[in-house]
Amino acid sequence: MKHSLLTLLIFLCLSAFLEAQEQNKDHVSGTQANNPLANMTALNIQNYYVPRLTDAQEDAYLNTFWLRYAKPFSKGKLLLRVSVPFNTVAFPDDTGLVSSENGLGDINALFTYNFISKPTATVGVGPVIIAPTAANDFLGSGKWQVGLALVAFVVKSREFQLGGLVTWQTSVAGDDNREGTNSAIIQPFYFWQLGKGTYLRGAPAWFFNIKNDAYSVPFALGIGKVIKVGNTVFNCFIEPQYSMLHKGTQPQFQIFAGINLQFLK
Repeated sequence: MKHSLLTLLIFLCLSAFLEAQEQNKDHVSGTQANNPLANMTALNIQNYYVPRLTDAQEDAYLNTFWLRYAKPFSKGKLLLRVSVPFNTVAFPDDTGLVSSENGLGDINALFTYNFISKPTATVGVGPVIIAPTAANDFLGSGKWQVGLALVAFVVKSREFQLGGLVTWQTSVAGDDNREGTNSAIIQPFYFWQLGKGTYLRGAPAWFFNIKNDAYSVPFALGIGKVIKVGNTVFNCFIEPQYSMLHKGTQPQFQIFAGINLQFLK
């Protein structure tokens, strides 16, 4: 079960790679396919599989399957992105038996105002809200959280694009029996277009638990493929990530894979 969603995503990505090799006339450059602020409606299907955690027993693992929907408004000046996680948390007990919890996690929404919106650069800022929708205490914080986000995407050339997402959020309400939250995520991303829609990529999320003084700083390098079918751009990728710096129980190694769809007007 823990491998099923990741295996499906890898299979779909490989299928897209093979089909794209037969559609050389239909490839796209990919310069905007990884822009989180692109003026296009988008649906992202992504998965983080964590087979190894720091300061945890060997058989412990995590998996998060994400559904993300983004919708621009006002000619791309405003963007709403809603992210729905489905989490798996598995830890062995004292006898070595591994038990897991599966279900809906905490849904979050990001709303940005893009105060810079040019072909070579897009920059947006706005509020973040996280709702305590998790199925149980293992899968979410139990707290309403609010915060701020800053997003930037820069097209240095047709070959190189880079940017980042910085978010901070803290708890403001929710279950009084649960510990409050105060955390930040810094996610740099970098893309190197190799031609015909194939590119190298990295989008590691550096997590900082400010309240509990814990953190994880992974390095990432993966590969992706962008193809255009009709009015839809398919962006398939797989990206191994390894934590260089960490404190507390954090992902040591994880595999990030996904299929991002952009719907052209």
